[in-house]
Formats: sequence, C-alpha cells, structure tokens
Amino acid sequence: MHVFKDNFSKQSDIYLKYRPNYPSGLFAFLAGLTDKQELAWDCGTGNGQAAFSLAAFFDRVIATDPSEQQIKNAILHDKVAYMVETSELNSLADASVDLLTVANALHWFDFEVFYKEVNRVVKPNGIIAAWAYFLPLITPEIDPIVQNFHDVTLDKYWRQENRLVEKGYTTIPFPFTQIAAPDFFVEKQMNLYDFIGYLNTWSATQRFITEHGTNPTTPLLNELKVPWKDNSIDRKITWKLFLKIGRVGAV
Repeated sequence: MHVFKDNFSKQSDIYLKYRPNYPSGLFAFLAGLTDKQELAWDCGTGNGQAAFSLAAFFDRVIATDPSEQQIKNAILHDKVAYMVETSELNSLADASVDLLTVANALHWFDFEVFYKEVNRVVKPNGIIAAWAYFLPLITPEIDPIVQNFHDVTLDKYWRQENRLVEKGYTTIPFPFTQIAAPDFFVEKQMNLYDFIGYLNTWSATQRFITEHGTNPTTPLLNELKVPWKDNSIDRKITWKLFLKIGRVGAV
C-alpha cells in the first residue's frame, strides 16, 4: 500500500500565497489535445492552482489531494469539485476523464499503482499531462546564491522524490504514447520578502526547520539583500516547466 508523505500541509497557507500560477497557454494547449472537454481530473491538486485554470476549458474539474489542509486552502470555483483522495485510490468512474493533469506532484506518486488508475479512469484516446519546475531564474548575481542554498544548505533535507525533479522528470517511467509540446514558462513578480516566502514553501526548508528549530532562509535573506539591491522592488522570477504528455489507450 502506498503511504502518503505529507510534505505540504504544514505550509499550505503560504503555498497558496507564494507559489506561481501556471500559464493559461498550457491549459489551452492541453485542452486542444482532447476529443472532448467534459471532465478534467487534477491529481495532487494542492491548493488548486491547476484545477482553477482547467475550469476555463472544461465543463467539470475534479481536483483531489490527500492533504485535507491543502484542500481547505484551495481556490474555489463553481466548476471545480475538491475531494480528499489519493491519486492511487480514488472514486472516479471508469473511462470518465478527458484530461488528467498532475502539476508538480507526480514525483510523489507510486507510479505503478497510479498508472493503473490512469488507464482505468481516462477515456480511450484521452490525455495525461504531468509537469514540474526546478530552480527559478532571476539574475546572474542572485541565481548562484539560490543554487547554493538548494544544493548545500538544504542538500540532506531533500527526499529521493525531489531528486526526480532535479533530473527534469527524465527518469520517471511514463508508459503512454508521448506527445511533444512547446516550451512553457511560469513567471511571478516578487520582492525579496515574497521570494523568501516562496523558499519557505519548499519541503526541504520545512524539514530543516523541524530538525534545527531555526529557519535557514533567515541568513539567506541577509545574503540576498546586496544583489537584490532594493528589497521592496519586484523582480521577475522565471521557472521553465518540464512536461510529460501522453495519450492513454490510443485508438
């Protein structure tokens, strides 16, 4: 039985505030791959960022997450039904889903069990799309400091699942007919304090705090003040998405 590793309930409120939203063009592209736009299922929905965007393109969206706290903080929409369920064991009907999405969560799943559910609930010729992002790009002066924070300060606090993200999902099995996609980027305007808030959404940051009783972003904030220059000025933070898109049971 797959054991749910709850890495985000603790910081679910700041997750909603500081995590970037995905580009609408991504959802338009995915909707364009489906034969119909009746039902989308967003697995591991977290606070519902992807589910909310899917509602613009699908008649109904079911969004599931095993974290009750994340669901409590989710973005409400008339077309979106939130449920506290795992992606490996859910209540969706057989062959009911046109598009299944997994936004920044596939690396936490039990792949073998989850893919059986994918084949059960997705319609023949339906689409599965999973994506994630790694380190952001800000400026040549700031980026190495953030990289060092990730690679050195937090190194032992990243789980093996996080290493799959570092490798751009290239080592994750994906037993579907893969579909090429254009490049998509996530962008968010943040001042320095907002950016520190984003770094506090990292699961490794929270594990560091739990173990040491201190927050590693506190000294990082002081280190970033010089290259950021004006702490109150918003800078454009950019993440490149890496995607796995596949057609399920193609006919």
